[in-house]
Amino acid sequence: MSIRGIDVSFYQGIIDWAAVKAAGIQFAILRAGYGLGNVDEQFNRNARECNRLGIPFGVYWFSYAYTEEGAKQEADYCIQTIKDFEVQYPVAFDYESASVEYAASHGITVTPELASTLVNVFCLRVEELGYFAMYYSNLDFLNNMFNSSLRQKYALWFARYAQEPGLDGQAMWQYSSTGRVPGINGNVDMDIAYYDIANVISKAGLNKLKGEVVTPPPAPSPSPNPGGDVIIYTVRRGDTLSGIAARFGTTYQAIASYNGITNPNRIYIGQRLRIPAGGSTGEARTYTIRPGDTLSGIAYRFGTTVQELQRLNGIQNPNRIYAGQVIRIN
Repeated sequence: MSIRGIDVSFYQGIIDWAAVKAAGIQFAILRAGYGLGNVDEQFNRNARECNRLGIPFGVYWFSYAYTEEGAKQEADYCIQTIKDFEVQYPVAFDYESASVEYAASHGITVTPELASTLVNVFCLRVEELGYFAMYYSNLDFLNNMFNSSLRQKYALWFARYAQEPGLDGQAMWQYSSTGRVPGINGNVDMDIAYYDIANVISKAGLNKLKGEVVTPPPAPSPSPNPGGDVIIYTVRRGDTLSGIAARFGTTYQAIASYNGITNPNRIYIGQRLRIPAGGSTGEARTYTIRPGDTLSGIAYRFGTTVQELQRLNGIQNPNRIYAGQVIRIN
């Protein structure tokens, strides 16, 4: 699945969102603001127009934080800015070279440890406030500034201007900064979402959304799409493709095909796999708990809630589950 989108800020000026929608753009990521409480000059208009026209949108906040408290405050400002709108896509933390330079101007050297901490603090605060968190990175920051463990915690919005992303497991790919779209004067960033993020957010009850979200139909996908929901699974030590397939009620061939894996014996720790979940047969699905699993994490992966998993499985304390336990998902 690939869903076509754009990301914009005040640099794109006054946008004709009706023309954007007519051109086939299926979602947008809007800059909500930057730093401590600076709202993007076009955000409120862009958000109102997207809501009015039924264009699903998420937001990003450009960070100038260089302390944990600063990152937390930026998250608070971001949510305060967007709380009155229907936000169907993620809330993203954008930390780039300009952020590092700003810290340096205040006598702070941003180390990989600090950069990763800032991502974590912002995203955790966004999640505490009930929204779906994501972080933005290019290849340089992914390799040299951000700890690889962040990819196991939060969705990644990956920027690389090329024919292919050259990376697996990202939720979204920003593939161009020089796109042209009717309704927008000049260049605009172009994006692809690899799964129906809006529906995952809605099913999980995040972003104040409940129930199914109606999103535009996806553009034709170059990869096989067996239909139904998609689960994102992070490969762990000791995993095999056949073992993962058994836990999710599918086949290793289906997972390999869906993820472009040519050798099913070659998967690696930290790799994020898209699992076709079927979802139309009405049959009960089960999941075998692995070391390190949490009920909230399982609920997120399957697009359900902790409360529903507790109800289906008679779990009194959601913090007491154990490796090897088999639970019902639906």
